[in-house]
Amino acid sequence: MQPIYLDYNATTPIDPRVAEAMLPYIHTHFGNPSSGHIYGQVAKKAVDKARQQVADMLGCRAEEIIFTSGGSESNNYAIKGVAWANKARGKHIITSAIEHPAVTEVCRYLEKQGFEITYLPVDKYGLVDPKQVEQAITSETILITIMHANNEVGTIEPIAEIAEIAHRHKILMHTDSAQAVGKIPVRVDKLNVDLLSIAGHKLYAPKGIGALYIRRGVKLEKLIHGANHEMNLRAGTENVIEIVGLGEACLLIDTDFNKHFEHMKNMRDRLEEGLKRLVPDIKINGHPEKRLPNTCSASFKGLKANELLGRMGNVAASAGAACHSDNIKISSVLEAMNVPIDYAMGTIRFSVGRFTTAAEIDLALDDIVKAVKM
Repeated sequence: MQPIYLDYNATTPIDPRVAEAMLPYIHTHFGNPSSGHIYGQVAKKAVDKARQQVADMLGCRAEEIIFTSGGSESNNYAIKGVAWANKARGKHIITSAIEHPAVTEVCRYLEKQGFEITYLPVDKYGLVDPKQVEQAITSETILITIMHANNEVGTIEPIAEIAEIAHRHKILMHTDSAQAVGKIPVRVDKLNVDLLSIAGHKLYAPKGIGALYIRRGVKLEKLIHGANHEMNLRAGTENVIEIVGLGEACLLIDTDFNKHFEHMKNMRDRLEEGLKRLVPDIKINGHPEKRLPNTCSASFKGLKANELLGRMGNVAASAGAACHSDNIKISSVLEAMNVPIDYAMGTIRFSVGRFTTAAEIDLALDDIVKAVKM
């Protein structure tokens, strides 16, 4: 029997409709979008169409979208691009203690280049306090980068409120929206952000493709130099096959959003309610309401996450702590939320998706309960 996949926050399978849209660009339409002949023109039209599909989903102009190799590159370009383009104005960046490594590692790198980074704390739910954001602002602050939704516990941050503060102080606002797109509404006009990162493989498109929204008028220092692809913002011949896939995935989000939202929430709630009923002393992490509809971070008191996962032979999920014979490494997110050590070391993230079934949840519950009681 194939293991039950409850790790959709790590990656998603390619939606069959996305794969179907990509096929002609694998077998037939192989042209370079920069070529003037018919093969190139067909490829260019496909890229333009996908750019519009991403823009339509986000509620922005097509020319405000550039394609990247994924969420990590989008985050790197947004943060480094702002830093190098604005260093004469200031060298201070504000972020949070619970960001993905694709943000925190960029910030660590910039610290070595002379930038000052403020890592804001979060509350017990993983929420950033907008008041603390404003208090952290200095005359040197050029960028605030706060994730839209946390990848481990699912907490949704008050991005629009933080963006309003940023703009009041004439500071640029970036959000890593890799985990949010497709799960909750993501519209740049509502969020009021200047830059927003997307990762294709989190929304049923392939790995190796992403996008960065850059609000018109925002200037970034280039990350990749070469020819003038992507409106002269990112060099490199476009990955037409996967760009088409990302565009189709964004179209499907727009088309089927309510259906997918309700399904994911129902599956997550079914899992969570079962765990609460069957496992004593369980702790659910993240905000009770302001949380992604598909994410359940569960802490099993007194147990070790890696051992628990090893005993769950039929469930694929992620550990929130790496436990070895001589030490236990708790994730920075759980640490920042001050989750007690006896709970944190037994934390597992279960994340459902559009293909998860009720039967799978029930089978997973049996497997999890058996593993807990071993």
